[in-house]
Formats: sequence, C-alpha cells, structure tokens
Amino acid sequence: MVERIPVAVLGATGSVGQRFVQLLEGHPWFELAAVTGSERRVGKEFGKTCHWIVQERMPDSAKSLVVQETVPEGLDVPLVFSALPSGVAKQKESLFASAGMVVCSNAGAFRQEPDVPILLPEVNPDHAHLVDVQRRLRGWEGCITTNPNCTSTGVTIALKALQDSCGLSKVFAVSLQAISGAGYPGVPSLDILDNVIPHISNEEPKFEWEPRKMLGSFEGEEIALADFLMSTHCNRVAVSDGHLVCMSVETRDPITVAEAAQILGSYAPPEAGFGLPSTPEPVIFVSSDPDRPQPRLDRMTGKGMTTVVGRVREDSIFGLKFVVLSHNTIRGAAGGSIYNAELLRREGLLGI
Repeated sequence: MVERIPVAVLGATGSVGQRFVQLLEGHPWFELAAVTGSERRVGKEFGKTCHWIVQERMPDSAKSLVVQETVPEGLDVPLVFSALPSGVAKQKESLFASAGMVVCSNAGAFRQEPDVPILLPEVNPDHAHLVDVQRRLRGWEGCITTNPNCTSTGVTIALKALQDSCGLSKVFAVSLQAISGAGYPGVPSLDILDNVIPHISNEEPKFEWEPRKMLGSFEGEEIALADFLMSTHCNRVAVSDGHLVCMSVETRDPITVAEAAQILGSYAPPEAGFGLPSTPEPVIFVSSDPDRPQPRLDRMTGKGMTTVVGRVREDSIFGLKFVVLSHNTIRGAAGGSIYNAELLRREGLLGI
C-alpha cells in the first residue's frame, strides 16, 4: 500500500474545485485533507456552504471539512491543487510555492512563464524537470506546474502522435466549447440557448501558443517552442461538458488517412507517463463511426481522461482533417492536474 499524501484544493467551492474534490475521492496516492474558499465561506463546513453542481455526488469525506482561507498558513500539506481564477492565482500560487508546497494548477496565470511547465504526462513528462530550474531561479522549495487550457488538451495529445511519426507544419482548428468551460454560473442562459457565441475572450491566443510549448523540446534550462504554425477559431456552444475541435493538419511528411488513423489509435505515452493511476486507457480512441465523437455520448470514454478522435479523412488544402473530443473539466482541468501530481511523485519532484 502506498501511504496517501495529504493534499488541499484551493478554490474548492467553484466548479473546477468541486471536480477536484470529486476525483480525489478514493485516489490511491492522495487524500483530501483541506479545502479553501472565498472569505464569505471561510469557517463553514464544505458540505453546508458549497452549492454542489457536479453530477456525481459530493464525497461524504469532504462534507465536514471546514473551509479555510487561501493562504499557506494553517495548511499542513505538501501538495495543493489550484482551482483559483487566473487573476487570483498569480499572487496566491506564488505564496504557496515559496512556502515550500508543490502547486498543481489549473489556472493560466503562469503558463507563459519560461520556467513553468505546461504538463501533459502522456505527451511531455520530461518537461516536469523544468521545476528544478524554477526552484533554482526563484529560490523556492516548492514549485508551480500547470495543465493547459482545456481546449488545448485533447488537440495537443492528438498532435503529439502525428508529430512523433511525421512532423507538423500547419494546424487550423475550430473549437466548439462546452459551457462548463466558462465556470459557474458561466454563460447567461438567454445568450447561449438556441445560439453559438463565436468569441471567447483571450482564448484563441492561448490555443495557438500553448500546444507549441507542450510539444516543444526541453533543453535542460528552457523549452524551445515546436516549429509549426497554428490558427484557431473558438466558439461557445450549448453543450454541458466536452470540447469538440474540428482540425485540419499539414504534416511535414505526407501520410494517408489510413496511416493517420493507425498512428493516432496506437499512440502510447512515454514511459514516465504510463501506468499512473490517471493514465488514460487508451490515450486516444479513434472512432470509425461517421457521426462520432459526440460530447454527450463520448466525453466519459476512459473515465473522462481519454482523447476521442473521429472523422479522420483527407483535406484538400492541408492533407488531413479530423475531429477531437476531450472532457474539459476532467482531462482538461481537475483530472489533468491530478495526473500531473502523479507524474511529479513518480519523478521524485514533490520534495517528500
């Protein structure tokens, strides 16, 4: 038996924070020991002050936890999961890292920092060792790691399979993003019902940059961005969970549709990202059905951690096109951060 590590969730009463709480229930390596929240919730029991919106039930073990202030003092844990808004995370996460805690963040506040890795263990587990550079440069005993924007997640996993086999030259992507990606209460109902909103603030620049960092090469001191072009359109649609992305890809070495489907479906993660409690099984599922993937039917594939690809076919301009589905609050948010923490533990980077 592995001794379970006590952890805290920062911003636990929000939609992503609740997903952390739900996914940590029964985790073989981590045990939820503390939760933090806004000032108006501090001092109250989590079960009484949290308006629970996750479909799965609130874990009984979390109900009696008293919500604490989001500061390192009083949190006797080596590892925290951050579900804080990016504006708050920029200041708060630094406090926890400088206090010696490892921060696995879902926020975007530090993703563009050169010494902070954006981790997908099935893609770039070697980037985890960038935290050694971070600790040296910032004088921290702790560290900050992030998972990517939820839209970038499944796309990057699919691109990694192609990058390894035939290289990447150009990528064009159009996202259809679920309303849960906007948090709670999210998009007003009168805006999203019977509608598609073709704008998500600051989303396209992140979507076009983050995959290049994750697919870049770690050279010991920094990450060199991957050398391909990416253009995106981002749209909010009336779907509860699951981001769907329609992609066209130009590979450096031409491949057939059959070869692409085989490459995607057989992709296996690097050894460091394999066999962890949250490793997707399979990493990528390729559907042969002409009308799949669909968010409602396919988002929970592999317990919500598998990337689902479908409609792999020829593109008259780029050469190849397909559709990617990823569960945005599981693989693209809380589940991704937990997977990152598992990787850090395996690599001896938790400092315990």
